[in-house]
Amino acid sequence: MRLVILDTVDAVAEWAAKYVMRRIHDFNPGPDKYFVLGLPTGGTPYPMYQKLIEYYKQGKISFKYVKTFNMDEYVNLPRDHPESYHHYMFNNFFKHIDIHPKNVHILDGNAEDLVAECNNYEKAIAEAGGIELFIGGIGPDGHIAFNEPGSSLVSRTRVKTLAQDTLLANARFFGNDINKVPKQALTVGVGTVMDAKEVMILITGAQKSFALYKAVEEGVNHMWTVSAFQQHSHTLMICDEDATLELRVKTVKYFKALSDVHQKLIEDSESLEKYRTIH
Repeated sequence: MRLVILDTVDAVAEWAAKYVMRRIHDFNPGPDKYFVLGLPTGGTPYPMYQKLIEYYKQGKISFKYVKTFNMDEYVNLPRDHPESYHHYMFNNFFKHIDIHPKNVHILDGNAEDLVAECNNYEKAIAEAGGIELFIGGIGPDGHIAFNEPGSSLVSRTRVKTLAQDTLLANARFFGNDINKVPKQALTVGVGTVMDAKEVMILITGAQKSFALYKAVEEGVNHMWTVSAFQQHSHTLMICDEDATLELRVKTVKYFKALSDVHQKLIEDSESLEKYRTIH
């Protein structure tokens, strides 16, 4: 596992976007070889999406031969609702780049058979050849996607009833009315994300610092689902300075000492291949 510590939220966004760009370039996708990307929603990845849009407009990257699979979606929320993840992704990212809509995959929370929808999503990922790079964010309680504390660490895409803490946290997006927050969501499982060839987790802000501590310095624990990625062979955690507040000084110093190596991951494809071979 690599922990990349950067100064600011903007630096995290830039590093993450450049890494996505480098991975797509190195993969060299084409009509018979699509790069498959797993994507999150929320405030943390938003600046990364803005950077990727900027790089696309500068002609530095194309998403023509990229397929995407999003992590989750609310149940029984209209697709055009401003808080649906369909709305978020198309308005904040997809409509600004050259990805073909048929290559975008987002769980349908309005499907007649939600279990079948989840099973078919897993099949679609497998048929696409598996996810090359899965990007995620985490909550203050260390959950990834809607895999909340207590979720199985081998879970697959499924219907999930949301915890009270999640409903309270998300009420701010629904006029501070908890009764308007959907009580269920469809989500990829921890096991689904673990199947990706590489996982990149974005962690910013002091409110995420205890979760980062649990993810990096303590053992694997289903009450902190992000900790499962200690056991993934290619995990990158990208954080800002504020998110390191709960880490030991020795831990921070160790990973900061690797900053030159981490910088090469986004600048030099040769170094990137070396990283994958070693780690």
